[in-house]
Amino acid sequence: MTLSPKTSSDNRFALMQAWLQRCISSPVQDISPAAADASVRRYWRICFADDRRIVMDAPPDGFDFAVFLAQHARLSAANIPVPALYAYDAELGFALMEDLGNETLTPLLTLTAAKDWYLQAIDLLVDMQTQVDATGLPPYDAAFLQRELEICREWYFGRQLGVSLSADASAVWTRSCALIVARNLEQPTGFVHRDYHSRNLMVKAGKLRLIDYQDAVLGPLSYDLASLLRDAYIDWDEPFVLDLAIHYWTVARAAGLALTDDFGEFYQAFEWQGLQRHLKVLGIFARLKFRDGKEQYQADIPRVLAYVMKVCERYAELAALRRLLATLHREQIATGYTF
Repeated sequence: MTLSPKTSSDNRFALMQAWLQRCISSPVQDISPAAADASVRRYWRICFADDRRIVMDAPPDGFDFAVFLAQHARLSAANIPVPALYAYDAELGFALMEDLGNETLTPLLTLTAAKDWYLQAIDLLVDMQTQVDATGLPPYDAAFLQRELEICREWYFGRQLGVSLSADASAVWTRSCALIVARNLEQPTGFVHRDYHSRNLMVKAGKLRLIDYQDAVLGPLSYDLASLLRDAYIDWDEPFVLDLAIHYWTVARAAGLALTDDFGEFYQAFEWQGLQRHLKVLGIFARLKFRDGKEQYQADIPRVLAYVMKVCERYAELAALRRLLATLHREQIATGYTF
């Protein structure tokens, strides 16, 4: 069994080894790190003589295993391509799962291949929205949306930029958030993965497989499309995004989803929902650095901030928010959003 000294001294690792011995009969030949993510979870690749599997290590004090299991069952029942689940111990926080490999969608999104991959991702999204039973999902309601926006205020404004909003700036922020929330609540609702983007779409045998679905909610139908097409990790020019958004709108309406008959209205809803998500993401990326010591997401802040600025520039109702952001970023904007 191949182990590094750091790995072998890890208490969670020893606990996982003991659990594996209890739940599988085949001898383990090798255990190696597979991945880590923005949460408390880690993943290990377990190699047998003729097979490989993944162990998800999710310490129960920082991860709701019951919710993960419920969402996995919900998606599996709808034949959505999530990894197979072979064994788990919710109390210990381990799950033995299908190994989907190491290939995420992100590096495959070349200029020549991107459209075909996005069309496949849109088909999968429509399948989720039409086939998954959303009964009992937490509602993505006004309070939920507002809590997410406050992550931006606390962690991005407060820690990343090191500013406290004045009374006037706070009033602008409050009014802008209320407007964003109200606009997003006008949309039709359905199953929302809530982090549907190129790093959470794995590719195996030429097909997309879905991961990181435990935070699903009942919310605006444009949310996952905004997450996919205005990805925090890769960006595209507006005509390309517009073309794909039209494709989604056409396919989704044909599948029976209750989208507006006016594509222009739908695209505005898509932009407003993207704005809410990207403001939240700015806060999350700052929190990952300052609270969790994960600085790698800093490189993607300029892209996310650019999404926010562009949407604010397009709508008169957001002019005050745009001015506030310009004030907070006066040095960064002048140097191309350099952090």
